[in-house]
Amino acid sequence: MPLPLPMVLAVTLALAAAVQGCTPAGIIIGGAATTGVAAAQERSVGAAIDDLAIRTEINHYLFQADEKLFSAVGIDVVEGRVLLTGHMPKPEDRVEAVRLAWQAAGVKEVLNEIQVTEKGGLGNYLRDVAIASELRADLLFDSAILSINYNVEVVNQVVYLIGIAQDQAELDAVIAHARAIRYVERVVSHVRLKGDEPRA
Repeated sequence: MPLPLPMVLAVTLALAAAVQGCTPAGIIIGGAATTGVAAAQERSVGAAIDDLAIRTEINHYLFQADEKLFSAVGIDVVEGRVLLTGHMPKPEDRVEAVRLAWQAAGVKEVLNEIQVTEKGGLGNYLRDVAIASELRADLLFDSAILSINYNVEVVNQVVYLIGIAQDQAELDAVIAHARAIRYVERVVSHVRLKGDEPRA
């Protein structure tokens, strides 16, 4: 029997807090937190709330479709732009995740970075976590970078970035930090520059 949306919402928010750590999507829980975080971001408070609603709705669709799909797909949403990451063995699951993401209200773009591969395992996972943690710390302590405007995901040593850069110099610095980390194989940026209008 399908779970009611409020229950899925509660589970999703709990997982977001535990898994996302310091990323914007993970922090934006509750009115005060939403206002405080969004005030420091380039996106507005309203946009931050809308992004959380989109992320929650996509998680709901994934969970209802297949619990394995729900656990395999990472979701970041910035200004209605949805970044899907993760890895799975079957191409059709990748297609299904994209189809479900487009069902959420307010989605403007779906960036499908889900890897179709058998590669994975605990060793790769732990290495990915270490890379993501190191990069987030590097961005946080670099005074030339507004780290709150960036979401970071790492899958099989590939770094995926989404967010809003102040300018090209800041984005170049973020990418340089990522490339300098041991074991990083590739950096994929879906970051837009401040002043460039997001897609409608």
